[in-house]
Amino acid sequence: MICDLCPRRCHALRTDTQGEGFCHMPELPVVARGALHLWEEPPISGTKGSGAVFFSGCPLQCVFCQNDEISRQGFGKPVTVERVRAICEELIGQGAHNINFVTPTHYAHVVRQVLERPLPVPVVWNTGGYERVETLRALEGKVDIYLPDLKYASNADALRYSGAGDYVETAQAAIREMVRQTGPYVIEDGLLKRGVVIRHLILPGKAAAARDVMDWVAESFPPGTVLFSLMSQYLPWGRVPEEFPELNRRLKKAESRSLRTYMENLGLEGFAQEPESAESGYIPSFDLTGV
Repeated sequence: MICDLCPRRCHALRTDTQGEGFCHMPELPVVARGALHLWEEPPISGTKGSGAVFFSGCPLQCVFCQNDEISRQGFGKPVTVERVRAICEELIGQGAHNINFVTPTHYAHVVRQVLERPLPVPVVWNTGGYERVETLRALEGKVDIYLPDLKYASNADALRYSGAGDYVETAQAAIREMVRQTGPYVIEDGLLKRGVVIRHLILPGKAAAARDVMDWVAESFPPGTVLFSLMSQYLPWGRVPEEFPELNRRLKKAESRSLRTYMENLGLEGFAQEPESAESGYIPSFDLTGV
């Protein structure tokens, strides 16, 4: 295939076993983990867990990525489309409340094939937010819950930390398309059945950017439309300790507290992580579990 799935539009040749372009992933899926995941937002993880399928590769290169082993280094096992479907069915058999495709953008063609027959639980598209609207439109009717990041309010930061100088307008357009598809969020019996949850990871010294992100969400979507997740789980990870000294510290509790108050004052509905969530124990083990 010649790939234009993500906003980079590499026109890269991706064969069954090799990939060119930005993500360097082949056409057939590479998966690093398929397991019940309890560390998503409460109405996604529920009591039994979200059925998380972690794809290798990513259209972003976030210098602080906690999944760096699979997103940038490409660790994972090549599998067939049929095996991805089987992993989903196995997770449902284990009690998964939903099937959660993590970093699926460059495997949108695989997800469409996997979902040719609908699954009996909601489908989650768990993404860094860097999406082409055209790719999302091809998924309409197949995805029930969109879980995008809105990482930045500044393209300068997006370029420096994720290598994507068009991130802000691209992610905002993608989120609008996601909301158009799902409509207002729906929670039944404590579980999210449909809708969009917008995530923002607080970065050290970037409180103003977090406020700008929350302002955009509040201005763009009426109450009851989307949920917002303010995340405090940042750790100095990946390339940060050696190359990005301004990010080489944990969040201060005061940073998290002040932004949580700002979120509440804006009236954003959703979730705010406690600073204690910044622990490496919450990062999944990429050991091919369930693959």
